[in-house]
Parts: sequence; structure tokens; C-alpha cells
Amino acid sequence: MLFFMKTIRISSDIIPLGEFKTGISACLKKVQDTGHPLIITQNGRPAGVLLSPAEYDALVYRRQFSDSVGLGLLAAEAGEVYDTEAVRKMMKEKRASANQ
Repeated sequence: MLFFMKTIRISSDIIPLGEFKTGISACLKKVQDTGHPLIITQNGRPAGVLLSPAEYDALVYRRQFSDSVGLGLLAAEAGEVYDTEAVRKMMKEKRASANQ
């Protein structure tokens, strides 16, 4: 699953906090309909980001995937590499101990 967050459009994806407060329902609908994140500002500075649930889930998945790849690379660099037969043996032993 590839996921690329949509590019933020400066003209329509940034909203002041006061405007957000008065139009929360419309903001939620806009995020759902467009898939674009909404940057909420306070005193002219970014204060928060509103994402659709699908975009949030995709970001979490992507982060977990990247973390797993990183851990795998670290393990490989540390020499924690197993050939197919070693993996089969470990899996067979795990299944046997789980069935006891």
C-alpha cells in the first residue's frame, strides 16, 4: 500500500483558529471530501493539523512499516541474519512448543 499525503494548498488548506471554531462541521466535511489536511493557525502560527481518519491510518501504517524496515536493517548490520533452513527450524520449534 503506497500512500502519499496530498500537497497542502496555501490558499485553502490553512485556516485561523477562530474560523475553525465557528465552522468545525464544514472543516470536517472539507477534510473528508478533499483528502487534504487542514492546518489550523493560532496567532498566525501553525497550531494543529486536521486529518481524515483514512489519512491518519495511512500515516501510522507508513511509520510502522518504516520503523520495521529500520529495525530489520539494524539487525542485518548486527549479523542477525538467518538462512531459509534456520528460519524453518526456528518456526518448527516454535510450533512444537506452542502445541505442548
